Amino acid sequence: MILLFFWVQFCLCIAWHGMQAVHFEECRGVSVQGVTLQNAQQFQLTFTRCSCVKASFLRVIAPADSPNTDGIHLNDTSHVHITDNLISTGDDCVSMVGNCSDVHVKDISCGPGHGISIGSLGKNRTTDMVENVRVDTCLLTNTTNGVRIKSWQGGMGFARDLRFENILMKNVSNPIIVDQYYCDQPTPCANQTQAVEVRKVEFANIRGTSATAQAISIACSDTVPCRELELANVNLTLAEGGGRATALCYRASGKSVGTVVPPSCLAKS
Repeated sequence: MILLFFWVQFCLCIAWHGMQAVHFEECRGVSVQGVTLQNAQQFQLTFTRCSCVKASFLRVIAPADSPNTDGIHLNDTSHVHITDNLISTGDDCVSMVGNCSDVHVKDISCGPGHGISIGSLGKNRTTDMVENVRVDTCLLTNTTNGVRIKSWQGGMGFARDLRFENILMKNVSNPIIVDQYYCDQPTPCANQTQAVEVRKVEFANIRGTSATAQAISIACSDTVPCRELELANVNLTLAEGGGRATALCYRASGKSVGTVVPPSCLAKS
């Protein structure tokens, strides 16, 4: 069942139904409200080369085992507000790829699915740029990742000025993850020196339980290390037994503020 209400300020755009439940392309001033999207074969709601987008009070549903059923997907889109949404899919609840900027995601209930992701970026040596993203006041439950930044080796560009804050995790695998070695191919990806830069990223007021022993995983490039990262008031314990989780950092520098559990593994800047 699909119940739709949307308003488009600038009419020279394309909106259609298909494998993706609803797709907007080349649109400006789009407001999507009070929408229920259920069981699209692929992405549920997508925006490509759009600006001034609002998506709120949405209910987005797909089976937990359905591949590539991202709830809300942004590509080359800017000035976005995604608020007050319930998203339960088989892939990312919210995902952002190349050339997205000025994105505010707030008050999202996410799960199951793959969490909230920036990326993947830089596939096939492309240049991708994502900046000025705020993810605030979210509940993630039984997701396979929490908040994630992922990029391919060999890519170019950057992911910078990103803030994830006030997030509650419940039985989430990989609650905080940065991966500059992302590869979803059946065979191992070749090592490459170039990488998408990850810089100025804050994880603040993130608490809850991790379904994996390693609650924080930050794996960065040898040649383009992650810089200016911040862990502030993080408290993540194991879902089973409430014991200590661990943190792993590679080629990542920054600082910790307040209490950070598991203890910060960031190298000093």
